[in-house]
Amino acid sequence: MEVINITKSYDPDFVAEVEAESEQNVRLCYQCGNCTAGCPYTFAYDIPVSQIMRLVQAGQKEKVLSCRSIWICATCESCTTRCPNDIDVARLMDVLRHMARRYNYNAVPTVRTFVDSFLNSVEKHGRVFEMGLMAAYMTKTGRFWTDTDLSPKVLPKGKLSFKPHRIQGRDEVAKIFERYKEQQR
Repeated sequence: MEVINITKSYDPDFVAEVEAESEQNVRLCYQCGNCTAGCPYTFAYDIPVSQIMRLVQAGQKEKVLSCRSIWICATCESCTTRCPNDIDVARLMDVLRHMARRYNYNAVPTVRTFVDSFLNSVEKHGRVFEMGLMAAYMTKTGRFWTDTDLSPKVLPKGKLSFKPHRIQGRDEVAKIFERYKEQQR
């Protein structure tokens, strides 16, 4: 068991930032463990959800933002549903991912590359262009043969297009990205 001296590493600004962005009061968590018990990905986490909640309460920014768990969370909201104090834990995990991106923590580089490729595709095309997303992800990660065995099954069914589809509302989607970038400045 790792012992953390919170008198030296407590970051009150981190706690305030997490609470402000998530609009959740993390101090309400009393470590019942329902979130961890209901999470389908607990087996893959390096830090269980209930311990992440405790680390946030303890202001352990470095430990929380550098963990793999926040990137593995599927946002299935099982944790949120099970919380007896109505803490939206899934939203909090999402905020932690955003903060990790903003402060350049990169615990799972392939997940970050996938997320970046996904968002770039949506920004450019108004929705995700699957073939372009796959090409960008494979090029950036060097995983050229990942899932290529699925091609003979998917391509004949027309599930993947070689050209992006034009959609209505593409300009509105672009405006969302512009507003986000302006807020980050």
